[in-house]
Amino acid sequence: MTCENKATSDVRENLPSALRRLTTADEVESTVGLPASAVMLKQISALDEGCRTVLARCPIAAFGYRDSEGTSRTTFIGGTPGFVRVHSPTRISFSLPEPGDPHGPVSFFFLLPGVGEILRVNGSVAARKGAETTVDIAEAYVHCAQAVLRSRLWQPPAPAESVAPASPVAPAASAAEFAGDGPLSRPGVAEFLAAAPFLALSTWDGSGGSDTSPRGDRQEVARILDGRTLVVPDRKGNKRADTLHNLLADDRLSFAALVPGRTGVLHVRGRGAITDDPALLETMALRGMPPHLALLIDVEHAEVTGSDAVARSRLWTPGAHVDRGTVPDLMALAGEHLAAGSATAEGGPPAFLLKAVGAIPGMARLLRLVMNRAYRSGLRKEGYEDVEPGAGGGRRRGFLRRLPADDGGTGAGATERPLREVRIAELRRETPSAVTLVLEDAGKDLEPFDFRPGQFFTLVADIDGRPVRRAYSASSAPGSARLEVTVKHVEGGRFSTHVHRSLRAGDRLAVRGPSGSFHAGPQLPDAPDAPDAPDEIVLVAAGSGVTPMMSMIRSRLAVRPGRDRIALLYSSRSAEEIIFADELTRLAKDNPDRLTVTHVLTSLDGRLDADGVRRWVTGLSPAPGAHYYTCGPGPLMDAVQGVLTGLGVPDERVHQEHYTSGADTQAVAATAPQEMTVEEDGRPVGTVVVEPGQTLLDAGLAAGLPMPYSCTVGNCGDCMVRLRGGEVTQNEPNCLTPQQKADGYVLTCVGCPLSKVTLDIADQ
Repeated sequence: MTCENKATSDVRENLPSALRRLTTADEVESTVGLPASAVMLKQISALDEGCRTVLARCPIAAFGYRDSEGTSRTTFIGGTPGFVRVHSPTRISFSLPEPGDPHGPVSFFFLLPGVGEILRVNGSVAARKGAETTVDIAEAYVHCAQAVLRSRLWQPPAPAESVAPASPVAPAASAAEFAGDGPLSRPGVAEFLAAAPFLALSTWDGSGGSDTSPRGDRQEVARILDGRTLVVPDRKGNKRADTLHNLLADDRLSFAALVPGRTGVLHVRGRGAITDDPALLETMALRGMPPHLALLIDVEHAEVTGSDAVARSRLWTPGAHVDRGTVPDLMALAGEHLAAGSATAEGGPPAFLLKAVGAIPGMARLLRLVMNRAYRSGLRKEGYEDVEPGAGGGRRRGFLRRLPADDGGTGAGATERPLREVRIAELRRETPSAVTLVLEDAGKDLEPFDFRPGQFFTLVADIDGRPVRRAYSASSAPGSARLEVTVKHVEGGRFSTHVHRSLRAGDRLAVRGPSGSFHAGPQLPDAPDAPDAPDEIVLVAAGSGVTPMMSMIRSRLAVRPGRDRIALLYSSRSAEEIIFADELTRLAKDNPDRLTVTHVLTSLDGRLDADGVRRWVTGLSPAPGAHYYTCGPGPLMDAVQGVLTGLGVPDERVHQEHYTSGADTQAVAATAPQEMTVEEDGRPVGTVVVEPGQTLLDAGLAAGLPMPYSCTVGNCGDCMVRLRGGEVTQNEPNCLTPQQKADGYVLTCVGCPLSKVTLDIADQ
């Protein structure tokens, strides 16, 4: 056993009562010291223009709150820049996708990828409606970059196989050492802690205040002492010591930890104490320099979960760091806050002098150089090496080394197709249970929506703070600046209920697509005489299955005048449930030689079966080269397929659209993080950790792996890969055939690993 290991072992044997604790503010201040007056003057009571600019560019924040039962919680919120809505200088709102109901004082810190300094905001909950939380702001200020620098938070993550399992100076206890006893023995917790260099720590004082502050350290920031005890070193900082003073008044705390390169978050809550025990501090020394204090945490709950906010933020992918010039230098912003605070404070530096100095050309750059030198000097005195402060301003100016611009085509920028933000221009009621969304680009420039008639788009909406995705066929003709999708309400359907009950004209969504091989003819503006556009099409639909047929009908009648023939057999429950009833009647009347529509009302005529389909098809006398398209419930499509096979129609002229709702039926996912290795033709491409509840596709994309995909909801099959090893569970139903499943294929967009898995993305 090494000396370091023996010291840690000796400390564990004496936990928890033998360690000395600090219990008074005098004891804390005698060790930490008192902050300089300028540190306290940097607080402002409302968001100024600089703060609002930071919030507009910030994709993620740490958030600390207590729920209605007084349980402390810390989490990460956001996912895209501008996720916080600023209603006034003293009021903001955001979505909190958690069951916890925040009450009372809350606190945040906002992270700009690639930037060391952090914007901290404290306030209290003003209102809560669904997932939307409104907060009144009490104070805001800039936090120094030391926690980020210590943790190397924005450093490119090391390959999975090269990540050390624990710090060389104070090895974390392995899961086996306390298996089955204590919250730290839960699946994946010890392994996550061993790799986590950064966390957000939330505490509360005794007078209605909250504080969430960053903690960073080289290797693991929180170290396991036994199955329910953690220790977090408290190294030198700005001497505000908010966390330490809060714990003297209220020992309840929570934190959320990050591992660069992973999209999961470790959530911990418990009770904290402050210790200056020399033996314990010595185990956390760097180059002979121990921290001046440490936090002991008696852990009550610990759990690793997937985080939508971290995954969507793409914090560690190429191009994620903010661009120079789009945000203020946070040290310069802190200087502005200091000048504002000095204007109303006694004994501080004169406000006019600070403003005058700040207005000198080049002063912000000089201040940055001075602060970088101070960061470097201070951290080296604490035992840190290889500190690279840089400019702290983001891309090409960031204080940490960035990924190379050429990432071999595996970066997220090369693999992930961007979502297209759209606004709802109109909602048109088609039937009591179906509504058409008319969508156009959210910006000033309205680009056309090009697709093949019959294809679908994936709609993405934030529902209760989480992105929810569903696939809907376009019902409009391609080539227009407006895209129409028709959504039928499904009882218990989360997305369709949101569309029918919550969406209004002007609301925004995102779309991805088009997707799918179910289409008739080329997309506009291709030539309408292309050979893949058959002259005669026969359409069979039921219910909302008419939506892709409507796109085919509209586009063909518009671009192939007088040349083709279209026949539609459409089954609806009743006359009032016929989607597009009036338009179908008008189009058939205006084009009697080209379009015929036959309705079946199941409430009057009974369910459409094989005999009914056969009579209708034979009565049409279709041309030998006609193509057949069907969309509706599985039994109807099976009946149509059987009829057409019996009539000798070749399979290549029969097309079916299989509607699935895999995203509505969640598969049983693993409760522990699982490792996924991605190969291409047997060649390793990368390894990533899939967090509990996360899909294989989301984990791969977040890590910048070249994952194939299109719809992301299990409908199109573009993400189908072969499972080379391990076990995967998938949402059902999905578009995989029984034979594809038997051959070992899985859909990464709806698949979750139950064990360590290996996928081959080339074997599709």
